[in-house]
This record gives sequence, C-alpha cells and structure tokens, in this order.
Amino acid sequence: MPADRPRPGTLQEVAAAVGVSAKTVSNAFSRPDQLSAALRERVLATARRLGYPGPNPLAAGLRRGRVGAIGVAYDNGLSYAFDDPVAVALLAGVAAAAEPAGSGLLLVPGSADPARRLAAVSDAVVDGLVVSSVGDDDPLLAAAIARGLPLAVVDQPRPDRLAALGAAAAPWVGIDDRAAAAAVAAHLLDLGHRRLAVVSFGMHGDPIVPGLVDERAQAAATYAVTRDRLAGYRDAAERAGIDWASVPVFHGGDSTPAVGEAGADAVLATDPRPTALLCLSDRLAEGALRAAERRGLRVPGDLSVAGFDDAATAAGLGLTTVRQPTREKGRAAGQALLDLLAGRPAPPRTPLPAELVTRTSTGPAS
Repeated sequence: MPADRPRPGTLQEVAAAVGVSAKTVSNAFSRPDQLSAALRERVLATARRLGYPGPNPLAAGLRRGRVGAIGVAYDNGLSYAFDDPVAVALLAGVAAAAEPAGSGLLLVPGSADPARRLAAVSDAVVDGLVVSSVGDDDPLLAAAIARGLPLAVVDQPRPDRLAALGAAAAPWVGIDDRAAAAAVAAHLLDLGHRRLAVVSFGMHGDPIVPGLVDERAQAAATYAVTRDRLAGYRDAAERAGIDWASVPVFHGGDSTPAVGEAGADAVLATDPRPTALLCLSDRLAEGALRAAERRGLRVPGDLSVAGFDDAATAAGLGLTTVRQPTREKGRAAGQALLDLLAGRPAPPRTPLPAELVTRTSTGPAS
C-alpha cells in the first residue's frame, strides 16, 4: 500500500467508534433486518468515514462452507468461450441454472502450460466445477478429483472413464455422439456419395503437426467425443461396403474455421478427390466451405459438406449438420452440480436427444 494512502478501517474500529459489538457491524452489512434503520445508518456512516469496506465476502463464504460461485473448466483458451457460438451457448445454459440459485461463474480455461492448468483448478475458489469436454488423460480433471471438488461433466470424459478416475458419482450430460455421427454419414451415403473424407478437431491434448492420420491414430484418440464421432462415421461407411482405411481423415487439433479450411485443402488434394466432407463441428465446416469456394467447387454440386452441432451460424450457411441441445447441456450440468451441492440426488445419465438437420450444403453425388 502506498505510504500516502491511509490504511482502511477495521470492523473492530467501526464497532468501537459506534459503541456496538463487532457482530452488530457485520449485521449492518449482511443482515440489515437485525438492526433498526437508524442504527444501521450510524454504522454505515461510521464505516464510510473510517474507510471500512465491509466484511470480506470470501471469508464469509468460507465460514458458511460455500463461496457462491461454480467453476466452468474447459480445454481451450479464454477467448474461445466468447468466439465459439457452441461455447457461448453452453455457458449461457450453465448461467441459466446458476443465476436463480445466486451463484456466479468462474471460467477455468485451458492452458498450454500444464503447471498453470493444474494451478487454475487447485487454486480456484469455487463450490464445485462443471467440466466441459476435456480429454481422458487431462490433469485438470485429476486435480479436481484429488481436491475433492463436486463435479458435473459435459460430454467427456465418458462415465466409464470417470469411474476409473474415482469420480463414479459425478453427474454426466451429453449425447450419443457415435449414433449421431453415423446418421449424418448415412445421409451422405444415401445421396450416393462413396468418396468421403473427414476433417477432425483435436484427438488428444498433445501438440501436433496437422495432417492426415491413419486408423491407429484415430483409435488412440484420448478425446472421447472425437473417438466416438469417427467411430460413427466408420460404422455407416462400413455398412455401405466402404473400406474405412481408404477414407482420408485430417487431424487439425482445434475447432476453428482456419483449421477447417486447412483440413479441407488437405483431403481435397487426395486422389480420387472426395465428393463429400464430414466435419466434426460446424466451425470446421465453415472453413471447409471457404476452401471449396476458393477452389471453385460448387456446394453441393461438386462437393457436399456436413457439420456437427447446429451452431447459431449453421442455418445462415445452409449447413447440413447434427443438432444437439448445447444450451440444455449447460443448464442440465449446472443444475446437476447445484443439486449435488445441496445434497439432492443426481439425475440419471440419459443421453440428450440429437437429430440430423438437412440443408443446402449436401446433395446427390455428381
């Protein structure tokens, strides 16, 4: 504190100046119904004069065993929470559950530095944590479990992995990604496409060199959502008699239009050129549409493109995709965590519904 700045007053000094107990001063701030209006005004006026800001809300929360905030931990950087429409919808859902309960949100974003990532969870002053879509081996989750934080998980890890990590009771909210992915792939196959390609977001949290990956690398993915969506595409392709090893799969490590454009360029350079692209997110599909336009390919005349999520931007792009209830995922996870904190039973782990939405980005194979 600078030497020329006066020291703030303390609760005890305010109590002494007014001639009341320290508890009365505290009540003037936090339980005004316990004092007369005149006495409360005397306490508050004295506090202002002495520069006392009021009781520390964090300390008060710790004494009650609650701090009034839940954390939302996710795998990407902080800006991702505001740039990605799916992330925005998820956070809006968590907030819809937290706000009526009087809880705030603390964002706990991913970090390339493992030590900072662990510290973000170990030091977070929260009552519990909504963990959104992290890898099976993410140290963030292990740190939260070791700390004993109440958890609710969105998408991944899956319940079986949570049980193996020691969090078998943690509520889980998600969809059947494998079945949903199979449905969108079957849609393209029903349109006559036999030359498929895939543009994928992250398969694992380790640094990568973007490029085409084989079946072994796909099966080793530590992100369950990636693993299951790829498996769903493969299920549909093999039912149609397509050798999955012949399907080019690009791994870009992130879910942005820039990665989608690079991935589309990579798979469209293969021979024979694919006639349909399966993108693991709408953001990736957005980039794939840019690549098609730059190459002079008509969509869907020369190339069909399908996404996943039905993000807020998908309809404007005419994008065929899988609609999943992202906002409801956030709300359900937030409510499950609040129920857990209140000692209420967790809801059953029933997958939420997802559905295929067909638009103008897919059409018959040329």
